[in-house]
Amino acid sequence: MKHWPALDVDSEPEIDLLLAAVDDFSPTAIEEVENRLRIFFASAGDRDRAAVALQPRFGVSPIDVADDDWARRSQENLSPITVGRITILPAPPALPAAPGQLVIAPSMGFGTGHHATTRLCLAALQAIDLAGTSVLDAGTGSGVLAMAAAYLGAARALGLDDDPDAIQSAAENLALNPGLPPQRITFAVGDLMTLRLPQVDVVTANLTGGLLIRAAARLGQAVRPGGVLIMSGIQNEERDDVWRAFAGFELTAEAEEAGWTTMTARRLSNGEARG
Repeated sequence: MKHWPALDVDSEPEIDLLLAAVDDFSPTAIEEVENRLRIFFASAGDRDRAAVALQPRFGVSPIDVADDDWARRSQENLSPITVGRITILPAPPALPAAPGQLVIAPSMGFGTGHHATTRLCLAALQAIDLAGTSVLDAGTGSGVLAMAAAYLGAARALGLDDDPDAIQSAAENLALNPGLPPQRITFAVGDLMTLRLPQVDVVTANLTGGLLIRAAARLGQAVRPGGVLIMSGIQNEERDDVWRAFAGFELTAEAEEAGWTTMTARRLSNGEARG
């Protein structure tokens, strides 16, 4: 049985302060548990390093949470969420899924579509014409953005993640959506910072502000000239620093929700000036 490393924070702090304190340690989710906040991490090492960083300011207790228990409780508590033409369901419907319904099973490590950053990305994908395009979803997690891109008309969608558990989760979610064209969707394990990325029409990168800055050159090269980059996972106060890292792009759209910013940008062709 899969267990996820977590920290219980004894007293609820300001959420922005907590997010800023743990951002460098790859938190995957935050859950309210009675009068505590429970912060989940991708690995025990990240959890333990975060504990050291948080202890001077917060009371923290390490814990390991069974994935199936969290998923069961999440299915009981999560309701469908609709963003434009896409509806995310936490479990398969009793009847065959209607057009635009995507089933994303809850898992502690990977988003279900209910987080603000994923909602913002789903809206941004629907604001551009994806018909016949190639899409790279960097840090795919549950695979929701890659699958949404294929539903919206992308000819090819590649979901990339450095966590094998994420790719397994994405593949399992794809199997829950028989109405999607599986031949157009691929999931692969790979490190964004070392793998040779394909050049595509559209890149989605729902990561963190710090990782977007570190990976700016690689993500930029993965977008063909004239193509589109959708960046999310950016706390509002990180927005300007992230945008400065993408000098070869022109901002075409921007949205904010609950303290998070998503930017859509077009890669400039040679000789074009940034607007």
